Amino acid sequence: MDKSWMKADRRSLQFQLGLEEFLKFASDNARDINKICCPCLKCHNTDFGGIGLIKDHIFFNGIDVSYKHWKWHGEPSASALHALRGDSETVEMNPDLGIQVEAVGLEGSEDEEISEDSNEFMQFVEDGDKPLYPGCTKTTKLNGLIQTFNMKAKHGMTDACYSDMLIMIGLLLPEGNDLPGSTYEAKRTLSALGMGYEKIHACPNDCILYRLHHADAISCPTCGESRWKLGKDKSEKEGVPGKVLWYFPPIPRFKRMFQSTVSAKELTWHANDRKKDGMMRHPADSPTWKMIDTKWPDFGLESRNLRLALSSDGFNPHSSLSSKYSCWPVILITYNLPPWLCMKRKYMMLTMLISGPKQPGNDIDVYLQPLVDDLKVLWDGVERVYDAVRGEYFKLKAILLWTINDFPAYGNLSGSIVKGYNACPICVDQTRPYRLKHSKKMAFMRHRRWLPRHHPYRKQAASFDNTIEEGEAPTPLTGEEVLTRVQGLNRPFGKKNPPPPYKGLEDENRPCWKKSLFSSNLITGNIFR
Repeated sequence: MDKSWMKADRRSLQFQLGLEEFLKFASDNARDINKICCPCLKCHNTDFGGIGLIKDHIFFNGIDVSYKHWKWHGEPSASALHALRGDSETVEMNPDLGIQVEAVGLEGSEDEEISEDSNEFMQFVEDGDKPLYPGCTKTTKLNGLIQTFNMKAKHGMTDACYSDMLIMIGLLLPEGNDLPGSTYEAKRTLSALGMGYEKIHACPNDCILYRLHHADAISCPTCGESRWKLGKDKSEKEGVPGKVLWYFPPIPRFKRMFQSTVSAKELTWHANDRKKDGMMRHPADSPTWKMIDTKWPDFGLESRNLRLALSSDGFNPHSSLSSKYSCWPVILITYNLPPWLCMKRKYMMLTMLISGPKQPGNDIDVYLQPLVDDLKVLWDGVERVYDAVRGEYFKLKAILLWTINDFPAYGNLSGSIVKGYNACPICVDQTRPYRLKHSKKMAFMRHRRWLPRHHPYRKQAASFDNTIEEGEAPTPLTGEEVLTRVQGLNRPFGKKNPPPPYKGLEDENRPCWKKSLFSSNLITGNIFR
């Protein structure tokens, strides 16, 4: 098919005739003529519209001249044509959604078939785009299912009640509707989204998780506490765990993001569309991001590799005036996205929910173990992740760059002491606090040490604490120096295993870190390796 018209002047007859031929080709191969990918320079096949809208877009914005293979509009690839000529398996296409499924490999290899995971998701998208019932224009099967499932979660419906509600709604809808008839069918449909979760039992004293070699234990090997909840008569309610961690694996959801043409394009915005003029507009302009690209060039060369931040904090879901219940979400933020999308709720990925009557405190590392394991897998790389924009498979890697939290939560995550004489994690034993006489609290007034040597503020004693500042700013400790200051590096976790006492507040070797698992992984870089 001649595509030389794409480079011609938009005012020329050649361009007009070529565009008409393209629009006819796209409409002939479209599943829905009102939802066709727009290949203009502004949309890049990520927005949908009818023939008239696409024609206007191309005349106003121009067509993407690099789009020589019209795969989003029904044109088969060379490998697919080869397979068809050889009477191999057929090619299925969904040009409306920007998804192409080939029975042969994307690079022409007949032995490399599309992964079952991708095929299942594509089938889910195709089914979800169907009308809820024949002739329905208001909602789709997927939208109807999500709305009813949200109602189930909001009002605490039992599975039996939800199944009865689906049956009742199905009877009220016209014949031929695609609404599931039971809770099992609804969950099976939604499971293709990769939104599954794991319920991991935990020790009520936060000593261990009942996973891996502790999966079959009935009591905690550290404190001896029963795995099961105790009733009022102190008898064990077997099957009812004393504490539960809700874990939402992030890897399947990262893979789903790249199977969407919109999300996959946004995940490479930092490399393709970011303005690079030396100004700080995005985390990609930060020294940390550039350090990662320099230290591990193979990681930095692949723009699709993910840069992540971890955020955690506690809240009371029931009442702000009560402290009888605590809930700690742990969220991953993807910084590959543009700045206006990074902090949107739809892109903030909940990875775990730590619930219980008491907050995990410094023992939060116990609950972070599954996430740390997945982050290590992501650093080594996840094979065969499908990129819907480029139409190819690649090896996805990810790295954890930052944590986002307030100061008390920072102390829980890192194990750093955040109050008292050594409260500053940078100054450590050079913090130099001042104890207020009447309130008996610590005040930290030596911030003028970071000013230049001859700055006038250094000599303005009356404006600050009636002293002239002549000291120098302390040098932050290296990761190896931090590990030497960790108190009880291999101590067991749990509420019944507090850190060993130190000699006194004036001891110059007073420990400044109280634990090691997550903090030492983070400090030494093991979470990256």
